Amino acid sequence: MLKDRVKEYIEEELKGSSSQEVVLYNKEKEFAVKHELVPQGVTVAEKSSHARFTDAYIERVDKESENLISEESPAAFLNESIQYVNQHQAEFIYIECDSFDLIRVEGVSVELDDVFRTYKVLLGLRQPKKAASTLKTFLTNELKEGQASFQLLFNDKDGMWDVNIDLAAIEGFNEELSLRETFELIYDFLFQLVQSVEENS
Repeated sequence: MLKDRVKEYIEEELKGSSSQEVVLYNKEKEFAVKHELVPQGVTVAEKSSHARFTDAYIERVDKESENLISEESPAAFLNESIQYVNQHQAEFIYIECDSFDLIRVEGVSVELDDVFRTYKVLLGLRQPKKAASTLKTFLTNELKEGQASFQLLFNDKDGMWDVNIDLAAIEGFNEELSLRETFELIYDFLFQLVQSVEENS
């Protein structure tokens, strides 16, 4: 449960701190306050969303062979425009970070679709199979093109959902965004998705 994971995160942060203050990103802060996860007497400060992917692990990968092209430093690479994947259509960008782990999202990749020439985000989402209808409802309602803008398939082998979303269908996306801003947008959208699943289960 997201509630348990955010609560654990807050407890861990307080363990290593002498002050009664915890620093959270905006989405987690709103969630913690809403669900009363902050212990009495603890104040919550907001962490800049710009820092979310500072420690991310990033790869550029060849689409056809899935061979690693290079590992990239978040500090420099995430300032590139999202148009990078349009200019390098033979590769995709793969990212892992603690924030995605928190919402049980694995293997986030961004690429340009070879056929439709649209920006895509592909990922694994650890949610039970029974969450199918809530996932489909949220994606249909929240994405601009409804059902035409996503594919959702439960992978029995890995026990997770394979999710493929057209980035242009996420509110706020445009080609002027940097990779960092794009991943922030993806994270916020997925946080809402996970929250919706858990509130409706």
